Amino acid sequence: MPEACTTRLDRMLRPVHRWIWQDDRRRVRKLLRFAQVERDGGRDILRAAEVTPDPLLRRLYLAHAMDELHHSTLFEERGVALLRGLSPESRPCFETSGHGPGGHGLDDLCVERESDDALLAFLHVAEMSAAGRFAVYRDVVQHDPPTQAVFEAILRDEVFHMNYTYSQLARVSRRQRPRIWRARVVRLWKRWLRAATAVGGLIAEVGLTVLYFALLPPFAWLAKRAERREPPGWSPVPPARKDSLKSQY
Repeated sequence: MPEACTTRLDRMLRPVHRWIWQDDRRRVRKLLRFAQVERDGGRDILRAAEVTPDPLLRRLYLAHAMDELHHSTLFEERGVALLRGLSPESRPCFETSGHGPGGHGLDDLCVERESDDALLAFLHVAEMSAAGRFAVYRDVVQHDPPTQAVFEAILRDEVFHMNYTYSQLARVSRRQRPRIWRARVVRLWKRWLRAATAVGGLIAEVGLTVLYFALLPPFAWLAKRAERREPPGWSPVPPARKDSLKSQY
């Protein structure tokens, strides 16, 4: 089932994923980032369990949130174990931002303001994406059996989450397919906005760097030229300004 959820792009980029996960530092960075994303997703799903009026969904959301917190623990423990095996000089610096494939789409909507069918559609799309991506990661980390076992264990839960969200969406809504397509469009739009923001920041950084090196040298040359025109030493004060120390002007 997860292999069927893997997108064609991920299958095409399998060599790239393999190259990324072969590096120990990148592996540690990604595992710890996944742990943070899973932990945040678990908190959001726990909040969904608090606000939903449906008792069945409340139980399922609670179980889902517990699974996500357990996934966070698995990712964190494996990342810390790999980190301890690295030399102090090669230990990476970690970023607290970014969205991993374990994200649940809840960054794209407010849990309190959305209906159960909208939330289920977002969760279904996100879990399907995570299941496909984790299936690729499981296959490319064959050289690291403990990490592969972590992805294998989490992947079973992701498939269950993907299936229960779809079945519950069919229960609470008669228009599940439009809901799922809307969730996909919103996720793609949010990803586009994040990518556009990152590209805009990069363009601004490059542009400012170019302006700095293009405009600073002429101003520095003019300043040095003006400095050469200045007479050395102290300049005599004109007689009309000898009482300047006695006045404000």
